[in-house]
Order: sequence, then C-alpha cells, then structure tokens
Amino acid sequence: MQYRTLGSSDLMVSDISLGSWLTYSGGIEADATRACTEAAFDAGINFFDTANVYGRGAAETAWGEILSAHPRDSYVLATKVWGQMSDDPADKGLSPAQIARQIDASLTRLRTDYVDLYQAHRFDPSVPIEDTIEAFQKVVEQGKARYLGFSEWTPEQIRAAVDIAGPDLFVSSQPQYSMLWQAPEAEVFDLCSANGISQIVWSPLAQGILTGKYKPGQPVPEGSRFASEEMSVSKDLLYSDAALEAVQRLVPIAEEAGMSMPTLALAWVLRRTEVASAITGASRPEQVHTNAAASGVTLSADLLTAVDQALGNAPVTAPTLAVAAVEGVRHR
Repeated sequence: MQYRTLGSSDLMVSDISLGSWLTYSGGIEADATRACTEAAFDAGINFFDTANVYGRGAAETAWGEILSAHPRDSYVLATKVWGQMSDDPADKGLSPAQIARQIDASLTRLRTDYVDLYQAHRFDPSVPIEDTIEAFQKVVEQGKARYLGFSEWTPEQIRAAVDIAGPDLFVSSQPQYSMLWQAPEAEVFDLCSANGISQIVWSPLAQGILTGKYKPGQPVPEGSRFASEEMSVSKDLLYSDAALEAVQRLVPIAEEAGMSMPTLALAWVLRRTEVASAITGASRPEQVHTNAAASGVTLSADLLTAVDQALGNAPVTAPTLAVAAVEGVRHR
C-alpha cells in the first residue's frame, strides 16, 4: 500500500481508502461490514471516510463499534456534515448551531474524541460563508477535528473560502472523479492544488460500472450493487448504454496489460498527483483486496492513450455540478 500526504496537513493517507456511503449505512449486514473493515486494515488501508447522513448515523455507529477496537492512531478517520439528519426540515445544513450539534453527535457514534478530517458534505448557500467557516474553525480549536475539508464545492465557493480564511483552512476536496466523470479536471484540480488542497475522490469505479460487470442491453447481475434497492440510489448518475459500451472497450485493454478492470480504473484516478486517495466501497472482503491491488500501479503513456481512445465521448469532461451541489455564495 502506498501513502500520500493529504494537502497541507501532516496526515499520511493510503491512496486507496474505504468509504461507507451505501454499503455500511444499511446496504449490507453488520458481519460483512466488519469483515470488509478488517480486510482494509489487512491490506494496509488506513483512511476511512463516512458521513453523518449515511443511514442517518447508521454508518458512523457501525464504524464506531468496529474501529474503536483498533488503536486510534492506527487509522485516519473522516466524516461529514450537511445532510438531512431527521424528519425536521431544519435539521440540515452548515449553520454554526448545526455544525456544533452534529460534530458532537458524530463523535459519540464514532466512539472517539476527534476525527482527523471534518468535511462540509456540500455547500450551504442559505448561511453566510463567514458563519460556516468560523463554526468549522471552532471545531478544530476545540480539538474535535484535526483538519477540515469540503465535498463538491464550486470554484466560486472554494475561492470565497480561501479569500476569507486563507489556503490553510481546508486540506481536502472530495469530488466525484473517475474515467467516466472527469469534470473536476476542468477547474477544481488546479484551483485546489494552488492552495495546498488534495483531492480524495469518491466513486472512482463509477459505482461499480468500471468493473465491467454490467453489460449493455443485459439486466444487472444478481448480488450486484444495482440489484439492491438500498444501494442503487446512485444508478442514474452514470449508468447508460454509452458508458457500458465504453467500459466493454476497456476490458481487453486491461486484460492485455495484465490487470483487472478495478485496478485499471483506480490506477487511472491515482495517476494524478492531485489525488491523495481514491475512496472505494466494498460489500465483500475480496473486493477490498482487489481494490487495494491498484496502489502503486503505474500506467504507461501508451496505455493511457488507449484508454482515452476507448472511452471516446462517454466521459463527462466539462465543469458539471454534482448531485446536490449548488451554485452561489452568501456573505453576511
């Protein structure tokens, strides 16, 4: 397993990390969650990413039980705030009161005194950005988080935060990024790099599409993520015949290079030095080890050219708002 520095922080994170978006918030059973988490430790993964909204606390609770059995300094733990946490329509967002309440709730569920990385899950334009920044800074001052990050902020929002608090405010950005979703390359990567902010990317396998197991014109395989009602909520993000056909063109390229499709897809993401870690999901331990095998794999220039040709026009490359992302900044 290879490790990379997370932005301007002193955190060294495994370049393959384990996330808990759909799987550990109720998509799979507790025993499988534990098995996958322990497999991550076995593979050298030290970076675990979750959020308060995943199962409205279920994912944090699951990991609180499992991770608390390991020495706290043996893993880097990240969580997020912003999402709807109850049926109360006001129980969401990035107001100072919500951030203060949710960090304490997250720490209780995670059974720890602090998280290494606390992230704004999306931007909240209903709150003055100065209020949000000061609330996050207070979380760090109180020792409840070591560093701060954000997910799916627009360039305008990133610039506004840096202008107010300086480049040391955030150490990480968490965008969707994969062979099929290349939008962050257009603006976000360079902007963040100039300010010491690393990328920790989600959906690097395009929710499993880049494994090659989904075939054009065929029903989804039994036991796959998209066959599960609980875990197929993201299917419409990238699932299309054009994407599936492009992936099938990649299969012989991976085979000729002697690697699996997950290895090719993850190594492609990690070819960018701006990326500190690729967040992967897994419902079985063997998937964890398959994903971990991509760490340290280098793709040749010829192979990258072949990938680009196979992908054709399938990838999203223009600046594109992610799911639940919004434009605009409010100042006080």
